[in-house]
Amino acid sequence: MFIAIASLAALAGCGDKASTMDDFTSTEVTLPNGAKLVCKVMRADIDLTRGLMFVDSLPSNHGMLFEFIRQQPHPEWMYQHKFAIDTIWMDDNHEIDEIVFNMPPCTSKVAHECPHYGGQRNSRYMLEVPAGVARQQHLKIGDKLDF
Repeated sequence: MFIAIASLAALAGCGDKASTMDDFTSTEVTLPNGAKLVCKVMRADIDLTRGLMFVDSLPSNHGMLFEFIRQQPHPEWMYQHKFAIDTIWMDDNHEIDEIVFNMPPCTSKVAHECPHYGGQRNSRYMLEVPAGVARQQHLKIGDKLDF
């Protein structure tokens, strides 16, 4: 009995550490107008591929920031996404070089039938936010984001 209780207590402690570890994968992105977004940072290949797949929603002050190894074209697709997003591509200096507004989720069950968006320019970072946020925050090509 004591071993079972000790094991449960240890597991409960692991839960606290997991939520603390999540903090290390998030960063604050400051927009040119001073607005701040809390963004989950994606760096691992699996995370870069999965992104917002299967996520039900995202608050307007949150986003997902993708950090790629090299600056090159990084087109986006909406396979298995559940809501529309705005996607902002940035160069090494965090300057916006491309924006696609209101990308709709792909309803196809077949991945290769989903269209690709953006990725026309070389970029190092990509920021996904709920649809409408980029226009609401007046983001434009050449703006610099701080993160």
